[in-house]
Amino acid sequence: MNIHTIADHLNSLADNSDTGMSFDCQPISGEVDVLQISILGREELPIFVSVTEDQIICITYLWDVEEVKPDSLSAMHESMLEMNIPMPLSSFSKIGDKYVVFGALSINSSFDDVEHELAVLSNNAVEVIDDMSDYLL
Repeated sequence: MNIHTIADHLNSLADNSDTGMSFDCQPISGEVDVLQISILGREELPIFVSVTEDQIICITYLWDVEEVKPDSLSAMHESMLEMNIPMPLSSFSKIGDKYVVFGALSINSSFDDVEHELAVLSNNAVEVIDDMSDYLL
């Protein structure tokens, strides 16, 4: 499985997605090829997918460090840690100055598993932004 086969599959689903979501996939070439996946109605929260030898990594960028109220940083981190385990198929991280939510799958996952992970990750990103809004400027 690679980003191109994932893109082909998701783009071919159209309205036949098991998740009810419509995907728009754009490969991004680089040192590591990445697939940018936009979900209809959630274009502001694209998911970036990369494939390694043993896993598929899916990442959504949430907000920049500068968007966090300075006096709320510690409380926000505490809330994120408490939310991490009950949030299905997703975890928090920080890449540079950006907070992200991510999930990983086995390279042997089915296309249905990939579609499900993308849907859950997108839903989680929307929920996290709503839940953490009090900590953001």
